[in-house]
Amino acid sequence: MRLFASGLDCVRGGKRVFSNLDFALSGGEALLVTGPNGAGKSSLLRILAGLLRPSGGELSLLGADPERAIAEQAHYIGHLDALKSSLSSLENLRFWARFLGGKQARPPPEALEAVGLDRVSELPAGYLSAGQRRRLSLARLLAVGRPIWLLDEPGAALDSAGQDFLREAMHGHLAAGGLILAATHTALGLDTARELRLGDSH
Repeated sequence: MRLFASGLDCVRGGKRVFSNLDFALSGGEALLVTGPNGAGKSSLLRILAGLLRPSGGELSLLGADPERAIAEQAHYIGHLDALKSSLSSLENLRFWARFLGGKQARPPPEALEAVGLDRVSELPAGYLSAGQRRRLSLARLLAVGRPIWLLDEPGAALDSAGQDFLREAMHGHLAAGGLILAATHTALGLDTARELRLGDSH
């Protein structure tokens, strides 16, 4: 599997965020998207996730399901955890597993246990700490199998145990041939990852 971006442009609110962006990423590889605030890190991930339309350029994914768009083969974890506060942790994860569809990698209760939330599975998400809410959001990565992970500051609000889980999950995904694009200001423990820096020359 190989993901290509060629001549990608992004304009938001009449302002050019980045232009003529090229990169390629193969299965088993991670790309860390770095740069100052406003450089377009989140915008790039949102374009790949199908939430924004690029102003120009092309995206292509080879070696994957040709009948499905890139966004349909990707997990997107943004700044917001996208949880319904009145639903329990388990109910939230079950909703996302049904909504995302496709191949279920782990049953929701097992995914919650993997992220250390099995003891609060019946607790409404509104009662969770910021770190627990982030773990619950990341549990979607385990519950539904998708080859591309688009992660926007995935380590935000995580304690050391949560960061350990995230690092192990990312290594496991790469070992299985998955792709990861992560916008980050901090190290994620992916020593072999390449870097795409925005804001300097785009």
